[in-house]
Amino acid sequence: MAPQPIYLEEKLKEIQESGRLVYRSKAMPTWCPGCGYFSMVDGLPGALNELGIAPKDTVVVSGIGCSSRFPFFVNTYGFHSLHGRALPVATGIKTANDALTVIVVGGDGDGFAIGGGHVPHAARRNINITYLLFDNGIYGLTKGQTSPTSAINFHTSTSPYDNLDQPLNPLLMVLTYGATWVGQAYAGQPQQLEALMKEAIAHRGFSYLHILSPCVTFDKTDRTYVNLGELVCDMPPGHDTSNLSAAMALAMDTAHPALGVYYKTERATLADNFDEIVRRAADGATAKRAVG
Repeated sequence: MAPQPIYLEEKLKEIQESGRLVYRSKAMPTWCPGCGYFSMVDGLPGALNELGIAPKDTVVVSGIGCSSRFPFFVNTYGFHSLHGRALPVATGIKTANDALTVIVVGGDGDGFAIGGGHVPHAARRNINITYLLFDNGIYGLTKGQTSPTSAINFHTSTSPYDNLDQPLNPLLMVLTYGATWVGQAYAGQPQQLEALMKEAIAHRGFSYLHILSPCVTFDKTDRTYVNLGELVCDMPPGHDTSNLSAAMALAMDTAHPALGVYYKTERATLADNFDEIVRRAADGATAKRAVG
């Protein structure tokens, strides 16, 4: 049976009836045509809509980079913060109002160069926020320099003799830091990306979704859609998401990045620990009065 044609009017009606447009602002994205951020800005409204989280109850925080203007393209509260400081800002927002759904959007340079010192503390404290990390292995906003995740021998205008630095492994790092939900997606597979966004946001605790994507403008040789599409693979059958060692072993296989949930567990969040401190302080004050 021949595939049925999709008419624009029908598709627009389907999108309008889905409720997704409620989460999109009237500002048009300004990324390069073909950028993986388009998959993200389309997937996040879908995830929030399916979870039933209202725009007024959501805050999207960004740092500096191609992700900077992400909050302008979604109809939620937003905060365009300083370079590498999105996580501390998000921590403050969540601490001030725990009822809010707080989502951080950033790139590999913003998150693991100048902002790298904040990641371990957000993870170990298990702050109930979601970190969507867009990894294109390059500094795109500043016209294509090597980033913390650039491949060895990657050639750019500022590394004319190629990059000789060992790239970081963000997945392995966040697993080591104590993140309670860790997954990986690929911008070239938008449906799976949206599903993983939904699961990450629904998780209670610090959730980290690593999103692989090419830089279509400044990287024509290493991370293209063709190359990445051939490298990424499905999560191995029977992978135990409660097994931290198994998750780390998967994260170390950077030659064939697996897509899906690597690890998830439950433990007290930062807000839970604050409540426990208040309880202990109250018990201590009561005991002190009783002794006195």
